[in-house]
Amino acid sequence: MEQLIVEATVENLERVTDFIIESLEERNCKPKIIMQMELVIEELFVNVAHYAYKPNVGQCTVQREIEEEPRAITITFIDSGMPYNPLEHEDPDTSLGVEEREIGGLGIFLVKKNVDKITYEHKDGQNVLRLTKLF
Repeated sequence: MEQLIVEATVENLERVTDFIIESLEERNCKPKIIMQMELVIEELFVNVAHYAYKPNVGQCTVQREIEEEPRAITITFIDSGMPYNPLEHEDPDTSLGVEEREIGGLGIFLVKKNVDKITYEHKDGQNVLRLTKLF
């Protein structure tokens, strides 16, 4: 497992994305999977940057682990911000028109649709969000 520790600011999104995506590109991952993972990384990291430490700034640890059989990447986002489980919220009703839906909630819905497994726990004062994507 490898990890990257950065300040949880939007300015560090590119560093976090590169850290994850480079390991997929090295393994000739399909472009569709890379695009899905870019969306997932952006949604999850930007949420930490905007909300975890509000109004302050804290750190985010991003871990990546590659499995070869079956081929999968597991990404873990760890922060010491306010406890928040994004998986507790109901999925938006996508059968409703845009103007009929409540604002928010679509990002984590898209994350869940683009990964194979996602879990959350609050452990030792930290938010730990772990996701796995087969590729």
